[in-house]
Amino acid sequence: MTRFKMQSLIMTATAFILGFSEFNIIGVLNDIARQFSVSVATVGYLVTIFALVYAISTPIFTSLVGQRKLLKVLIGLMSIFTIGNLITVMASSYLLLVVSRIMIALVSGVSISLIMTFAIKLAPKEKKAWLIAWVYSGFSIAAVLGMPIGTWVSENFGWRTSFLVITVLSVVITVLLAVLLPGDLKQSNEQNSSLKSQLIIFTDRRILLGVLVVIFNFTGIYVIYTYLRSIFVSTLGLTTALVTPLFMLYGLMTLFSNQLSGRLAARQGLVKIPQIYAVLAVSFLLLPLCLNVTWLSLTILMNMGLSMYLINSPIQLHFLGITEENYPQSTVLAASLHSIFCNVGIAMGSAIGGLLVTNVGLVSVGPGGAVFIVLTFGLVILLNRTNAQMASNGND
Repeated sequence: MTRFKMQSLIMTATAFILGFSEFNIIGVLNDIARQFSVSVATVGYLVTIFALVYAISTPIFTSLVGQRKLLKVLIGLMSIFTIGNLITVMASSYLLLVVSRIMIALVSGVSISLIMTFAIKLAPKEKKAWLIAWVYSGFSIAAVLGMPIGTWVSENFGWRTSFLVITVLSVVITVLLAVLLPGDLKQSNEQNSSLKSQLIIFTDRRILLGVLVVIFNFTGIYVIYTYLRSIFVSTLGLTTALVTPLFMLYGLMTLFSNQLSGRLAARQGLVKIPQIYAVLAVSFLLLPLCLNVTWLSLTILMNMGLSMYLINSPIQLHFLGITEENYPQSTVLAASLHSIFCNVGIAMGSAIGGLLVTNVGLVSVGPGGAVFIVLTFGLVILLNRTNAQMASNGND
């Protein structure tokens, strides 16, 4: 195996362990609720807290990377990530569990941003979309294998053991990162890496529209996704034994989603994606009407998984292409934009989902998610028009 393939594998594995830790909470919501005698909705807000901290801290910490050696920063962050998961394992109260999740969230966003920066700098031009898609696929593999395995471990050995597995794997991955990635890489040759010079990317309309697309895409998805287990068990009346294989099937759909995302990115994906949002919005609106028909409900939910990450590679290449050409001092920050605002969307979606479930019931999450998918549809169309206009002006 060539060194580049090994580097690609360990970068994907890093995304996997970050995703495993983030998603595992969703699979063990009920077990944690029983452990600490709190409601499932209360534990569901751990998703909101994690996402908010992730979104707020990531731009701050990425802006502080400056001209520091990327590998040294990454190893430090992954070490904190490992300690945070160990504290989760040992948490004796719900408050300490919240603290541990905050600790993990503080470093997760910067870590994936650095991994994306390594991916862009190490991959040859023809492999960039391929590698970005595979790094994002690490999160899908976490959904395919990590979350179902975590759910199964939780049901058979306790939810703490599932986080112990994450802790051990993160130690191994951190060591491999130190061995395989170059130690002298920095984000750019620009000497001016002040916070102000990096934040200038937010004056670009194309960046701002892309940010809104990411936010509303994940808001719409997470209104429903946060309560997926509850939909399976409480609404559809499926047995607990079916939850793990259904999560695995859903995770498989998201893996396909990331791989299709890479192919879309190589073929003007942003231009083709509005049709997908149109179909997704209609299916979300129909979800309440289909809850009495199990196979139809599952079809809609699995279609959500297939659509969930299609935006990832096209929008990431959109951000990085603009930055590489116009704002090279902001490379790490640009690499973090997707993960930052994805988590803003996750926080909004999980919080809105929680309000809907508490005040209306699980039947309301489908239409609630549809509202934000319709907004995403409109924003992508506007972004495509803006890109076309900018390209036209550039050619004049």
